[in-house]
Amino acid sequence: MQDSVVSESDRLPDGFEVKLGAWTHRCTDGRTLYGDAGSLLRLRPAAVERIDANGVLRVEDPTSRTLARLLLDRGMAEPRWPDSVPPFRTDDITLVIPVRDRAAAVDRLLANCVGVRAVVVDDGSLDPDELSAVCERHGARYVRHTQSRGPAAARNTGLGQVHTELVAFVDSDVVLDVEALTVLRRHFTDPKVGLVAPRILGLVEDGSALHRYEAACSSLDLGDQPALVRPHARVSYLPSAAMLARKSALGNGFDESMQVAEDVDLVWRMASRWSVRYEPNAQVQHEHRARFREWFGRKLLYGTGAAPLAIRHGSAVAPAVLTPWTAAVTVALLAQQRWSPLLVAGATAALWRGLRQRFATADDPAGSATALTKVAMRSSLEQTATIVTRHYVPLTLGLVPFSKRARRAYVASAVLAGLVAHRRKRPALDPVRFIALRTLDDLAYGLGLWWGALAARSPEALIPLVRRGIRSRRGDAEARPERPG
Repeated sequence: MQDSVVSESDRLPDGFEVKLGAWTHRCTDGRTLYGDAGSLLRLRPAAVERIDANGVLRVEDPTSRTLARLLLDRGMAEPRWPDSVPPFRTDDITLVIPVRDRAAAVDRLLANCVGVRAVVVDDGSLDPDELSAVCERHGARYVRHTQSRGPAAARNTGLGQVHTELVAFVDSDVVLDVEALTVLRRHFTDPKVGLVAPRILGLVEDGSALHRYEAACSSLDLGDQPALVRPHARVSYLPSAAMLARKSALGNGFDESMQVAEDVDLVWRMASRWSVRYEPNAQVQHEHRARFREWFGRKLLYGTGAAPLAIRHGSAVAPAVLTPWTAAVTVALLAQQRWSPLLVAGATAALWRGLRQRFATADDPAGSATALTKVAMRSSLEQTATIVTRHYVPLTLGLVPFSKRARRAYVASAVLAGLVAHRRKRPALDPVRFIALRTLDDLAYGLGLWWGALAARSPEALIPLVRRGIRSRRGDAEARPERPG
């Protein structure tokens, strides 16, 4: 995203607070900030003194206002709110609920959102009278498609009925209440925010291994840390199961030609013009799929969505991001040759030296370079494992019967990816069953990815994104940030 001086339309209000994110680190001099993805930001003294010891910045003048906007746009800070939640307003939000049948689920959803305007779009239900009766009982507007046109078209039909500033797209199998909406709507204090989504947790757990796995690793649950959403970021998409948007930012809405990943497409289009945020402090519940066949099929379907996304967004959907260093490490790990450790050591030393030069103005250049090198090594190992078990799993499995190296790489990658995820997610499931389900999860997505690419006759979704290396940006609160080189 191109950086610019704060315009009046993007002006943060006085008193607005931001706090450096958990993934943002400050060097001891306070002037250099870096994120776990390798982004660097150097601040001038006028900007440094605005950030307190707790990493909090309060908008009070033009300098703090521009710095706050810069940190938000770089994904290095998150909005900071008072602990108390303000009273809920119902005058500027409309729910749009696309549904086919599932009258009982709509009844449950509307019962939790008393007083909120709602438009229910019936996308070809077999028993429209039952759904219509539920809407009448709750005072919701009922709109019907006589034939099913898909969720994207249903949401767009509902969007056309909305006359409020904000619109909440909510699937019928979601349980949402006004408290979650209240937490989400605070983000629109920032005039640049176009869309924000809550954390989506499982509604019930039946005790099965699959349910416990989904409770920890659902594709809808994006974790417990807030984030700026954009391609290749820590949080790179938002599911349309629950999201709150500024109506004026939605344009023509969802792409009705897409039967899958239409929500990712919308989010990426909006992220090019607006700020899109993930807010885990707002939580809703979703009925996860409990049957293996349905679960595996849904994961496979998600994979097929990469091809149409690649046609529309190019490298934003790339399965891996490679720099010269990560490419060298990946080749060395997969080759499993005697020279592999030497290549990894040499490439890592070169990366450390480059980072040390970038941190030359910090109080501890060597320490900062070492910390970021460790982050890069961890990310590279995880990416390599994901390449083997997920994005290129058809190639891996094709080699497994004929190559010991392929078998070792697949088993090691599956175990590594599973153990890392198990430690990070802390599921109520033992590591063995968790790793098995994680491997099947990756397999389903990878098969769908390749099937979608073949169906689209386009390899775009399979091509890694190549970058020169870690990006460094300079900025201060009184001048436009520069892009070196």
